[in-house]
This record gives sequence, C-alpha cells and structure tokens, in this order.
Amino acid sequence: MIRSELIQKIAEENPHLYQRDVERIVNTIFEEVIDAMARGDRVELRGFGAFSVKQRDARTGRNPRTGEAVAVDEKHVPFFKTGKLLRDRLNGG
Repeated sequence: MIRSELIQKIAEENPHLYQRDVERIVNTIFEEVIDAMARGDRVELRGFGAFSVKQRDARTGRNPRTGEAVAVDEKHVPFFKTGKLLRDRLNGG
C-alpha cells in the first residue's frame, strides 16, 4: 500500500471527512514520526510496532569492484520492530 492508497481508503471509510483533510492528517502523522526520529526519539504505535534510530559506527569498507579500502562514516539508520499484535496477525494467530 502506498500513501495515496492509504488516504483513499481512510477517506472512503470516513465519508464525513473531505479527502484533502484526510491527506493533511496522514501527512501530519508521517511528518511527526519523521521529526521525532530525527530528534533521536522512539515512536511506538501500540499493536503495530516501534520506529527507532540506530547508530552505525564508522568502519573501513571495501570497494567491491577494486577491493580498495574505503572509509565509511558513522551514520544513523531507521529501524522498525513489529508489535506483538502485528506479528501474531501475520502468523495466523
């Protein structure tokens, strides 16, 4: 499912809301999640999962084409851990 499909589905299930309002709500939720993660905060949606940021330390990597050593800077990467309810539904529980 992509963002526009999510907006369409929510709008169909809530005919009392204008589609532009649903779009604004969905975009606001995603922006708040992104802003929280950019601050290093953890975002938990009960039953769905938790978004967090993990730090990867600087390291020496290799260029796969030449085998030459390459310095890789430290970086922060998004991480998602599924919630129990989501895991159970995916596994037929």
